[in-house]
Amino acid sequence: MSSPPPTPPPTSPTRIGGHYPGASSPSPKVGGTEGGNASGFKVDNPMPHILCEGNNAQPLDIIGATATDKLVLIMVGLPATGKTHTSKRIQRFLEFFHDIPCQIFNVGEYRRKICGINMPASFYDNDNKEGKRQRAEACDVALADLVNYMGLAGVRVGILDATNSTRERREYVKKVIREKKLGVKVMCIESICNDEELLAENIRTVKLNTPDYKDQPPELAMLDFLQRRENYKKHYESVTDLDGPHVIIHDCKKFIINRIRGYLPLKVVHFVMNLHTLPRTFFFTRHGQSEYNTRGKIGGDSGLSPNGMEYARRLGKWAKERVCVVDGKEVPARLWTSTLRRTKETAQFIDHPTIEAKFDDGFQHDWIQMRPMARRNLDELYAGSCDGMTYKEIEDVFPEEFKARQSDKLAYRYPRGESYMDVILRLEPLAHEMERTREPIMIIGHQGILRILYAYFMGLKREDAPYVSIPLNHVLKLNPHAYGCKEERTCLLSKMEMVADGQDEPITSMPVKANMKRVGSKNRIEELLREGGEGQGGEVGASPSWGPDDPVMNAPSC
Repeated sequence: MSSPPPTPPPTSPTRIGGHYPGASSPSPKVGGTEGGNASGFKVDNPMPHILCEGNNAQPLDIIGATATDKLVLIMVGLPATGKTHTSKRIQRFLEFFHDIPCQIFNVGEYRRKICGINMPASFYDNDNKEGKRQRAEACDVALADLVNYMGLAGVRVGILDATNSTRERREYVKKVIREKKLGVKVMCIESICNDEELLAENIRTVKLNTPDYKDQPPELAMLDFLQRRENYKKHYESVTDLDGPHVIIHDCKKFIINRIRGYLPLKVVHFVMNLHTLPRTFFFTRHGQSEYNTRGKIGGDSGLSPNGMEYARRLGKWAKERVCVVDGKEVPARLWTSTLRRTKETAQFIDHPTIEAKFDDGFQHDWIQMRPMARRNLDELYAGSCDGMTYKEIEDVFPEEFKARQSDKLAYRYPRGESYMDVILRLEPLAHEMERTREPIMIIGHQGILRILYAYFMGLKREDAPYVSIPLNHVLKLNPHAYGCKEERTCLLSKMEMVADGQDEPITSMPVKANMKRVGSKNRIEELLREGGEGQGGEVGASPSWGPDDPVMNAPSC
């Protein structure tokens, strides 16, 4: 009788973020003054943030599904149909939420380098042989760079952003890719815009602001661009089944999907179906100052302080005048909060009248203005065993955890809690809905959550997100567009007004590790906040009278 195989020696677990997967971290119990641990420490947390799944709920995976296939997207469409907008949103989504390397090869940029700017509409006429030759040269250079990029190890997605207006041209692109034997999938994305109002909006907001029409009178630029578009239209051939796997987008409303297979192509298709090119406005604000803010505690589910209640009153008035009214006309608007008490209380003074609204699908019906929608994926990053503690208490009770978080704030996961990476994953569906929604959205949320959404739309790296300053009592207005995102900040309740109530100023800021390198984008944001000005494609309002680590305005978050 054979003996059983020897038991393999135990291996040391790999630490991810803030704990060993599956391990039970020593921690104080959550739930007020009754909690404690071996050291005898008790947490003063009378209003804990409780997960409905229970204290032992498994957190999200720290990384999403890994895409191993490579994909080339061939954009197709006449000028001003939203190809560049779609390309940039796809790139941003894949890089930020899935850490998938992606690069856009915009033929227009290559053409400007080779041929110069301010080329007349006649340059784009196929009867202009020299213009046709130079345009073909720009396409070939861009294609060569795309092929070289896709041959690199670790890259996943390349986007050829051009009109690619004939089937002959698209077949040539695919032939070059096949000859290089890169083993990549190829998919066409065609954008068709027959809606005259939408087309005119695209031209005004995007095309007339490109280098091609720099310093030109708007009227002349519009006429030249329309003639350029007509020159392309003469020889335009729409995508058919002969083009292989493809998606056809009609006016951002109707989608034709053909022969799409695989994780990455389907992920792109799902995202594209949520996109549109209409102007969008998002309003981000943290909840008003909470009772835990005044005590320097993170997490929990406390209510608002008197200062927080005053901010809620002012926010209600401001939202009625600035969110629900555009150019003097009342428009449908949405209101999202987390499920936590402090965000709901902040929303309590916002009015919800019923208005008659007409939508872009042609239908008209009653709309409940700013109807509150509590969304659990907007809940603050869960601090797990540290919920309801101050940073000083965490440093004293969990010194190793404290150091680990300072070393890698993005990936660090609180014991039995979440990391910023976890939160990024649970915000992905919300990003889809924000891309899809046409109406202005006000989000009353938490600093950790708003940091991630802000970083996504402002084009910041996700490792920069945990260091973005989202101060109390401010509304951040974001207007994403094809080439960036415009930002405005409005302070509704100043620090002087808050401190004037005589309360002691709490020490609430997260301590910064000694000699830790500051993130470049964070320094830039802080500089903008002090000086006012433009950066990251955005505009920032007047200079505040507080610094980036102010204990009141930058009250603690997880």
